[in-house]
Amino acid sequence: MNDQVNHYLEQNADRFVDELKEFLRIPTVSADPACKPHMTRGAEFVYRQFSNLGFQAEIVPTAGHPIVYAEWLKSPGAPTVMVYGHYDVQPADPLDLWTTPPFEPTLRNGCLYARGATDDKGQVFTHIKSAESWLRTLGKLPVNLKYVIEGEEEVGSRNLEDFLNARKKRLQCDVAVVSDTSQYGPGQPAITYGLRGILAVEVTVTGPKKDLHSGVFGGSVANPASGLAKLIASLHDERGRVRIPGFYDAVTPLTETERQQFRDLGFDEAAFKAELGIAEVAGEEGFSTQERRWARPTCEVNGMFGGYTGAGPKTIVPSKATVKLTCRLVPSQDPVVLTDALHKYLKSQCPPSLKFEFTSYHGCPAFVFDPNSPYIEAASEAIREAWGVDRVRLIREGGSIPVVQTFKDVLGLDTLLLGWGQNTDNLHSPDEHFSVADFHRGIKASAILWQKLAEMSHSPSVGTANRIC
Repeated sequence: MNDQVNHYLEQNADRFVDELKEFLRIPTVSADPACKPHMTRGAEFVYRQFSNLGFQAEIVPTAGHPIVYAEWLKSPGAPTVMVYGHYDVQPADPLDLWTTPPFEPTLRNGCLYARGATDDKGQVFTHIKSAESWLRTLGKLPVNLKYVIEGEEEVGSRNLEDFLNARKKRLQCDVAVVSDTSQYGPGQPAITYGLRGILAVEVTVTGPKKDLHSGVFGGSVANPASGLAKLIASLHDERGRVRIPGFYDAVTPLTETERQQFRDLGFDEAAFKAELGIAEVAGEEGFSTQERRWARPTCEVNGMFGGYTGAGPKTIVPSKATVKLTCRLVPSQDPVVLTDALHKYLKSQCPPSLKFEFTSYHGCPAFVFDPNSPYIEAASEAIREAWGVDRVRLIREGGSIPVVQTFKDVLGLDTLLLGWGQNTDNLHSPDEHFSVADFHRGIKASAILWQKLAEMSHSPSVGTANRIC
């Protein structure tokens, strides 16, 4: 790493934390209409970070919350990298479970506690400070950088695709970088090369037009709650496999090499069970816990409700019952095709005595990046140097990041998923936090990455179709 850049990072480490605290104090809760003025403040904070560094930057209005776009394109012949992140955060509720207020950043036990500390303000801030370290020391960057920082990730990125489509030519680049994932474990940095896809639906079954007295009418009319329970039970067989017709048709089997790679990660199942407070793991037979979490499709009940749920008994036959379902998908599975298959299957299982209603919400395909990509090798070298380790884990994640597929569909981009946080950082939960040491290591890794990617430009194996000339 460049000595001047490294010295700058060391000399300004405390200031970086103070500036992150300032960012975290802004309650940018995108789901809450009352926070709209704060969303504007959050966008303005990000904009100032770039404009103060000499980036060409703008706050782009959308139908919802604004997007901050910034670019620095003064390294002719070098790769061009897009950094994506989001300045919006989840609601802080329940407030009474926070040890300290969610929007008053507090240092405790080597971590910074605040809503958005790791998801995603702290992580995206590392890529801003890394650019600062190059520009404040050498006056230039080794690569060309474009930043897209949005304010609606936590509510589904409703306006991002329109923004990308409207600026396809301007946004052309070689690779995207996103830090919105996690390390494999403490001191075990990782690159996420695969994400599962998702589909989300809701099913409601209705019997009588109103709740009925169970003594007077019970046994003579269909009970929607009982009927829904049967529908849910029909989703899996005794081996834990999903019964939806065609569900596994497009699933590409894991290779033995990849299964061995998962085993080599040294997953501690006993610690996993202890952390979650469960007696046993469960799922599809024939696969390890890691394989089930990262590389096998699932169908899960997210919530079910109907009838009386208050204190004490209430003797009724409920009028209706509802279940919310999501399926996590693996590469080659089509969320549109499988949503239709799920609809048809559940409707076929519903008795004629109940009215069936099906609502589809959203979906996105799975994503897998070539683990042998030169971009992954460049990122691995940068992370190894920043963390001082010999090995960077290559992992998959069980969750979904729809923007990764959006970048592929709209801009033809592959994405490097470089997570600096931990799965135990309480993302979306009270007492969210981010290790200060990992925050600084993330900045350093990002700064080194720009140099490693620039060095790739000398390799004949790396394409230059999107390079700034």
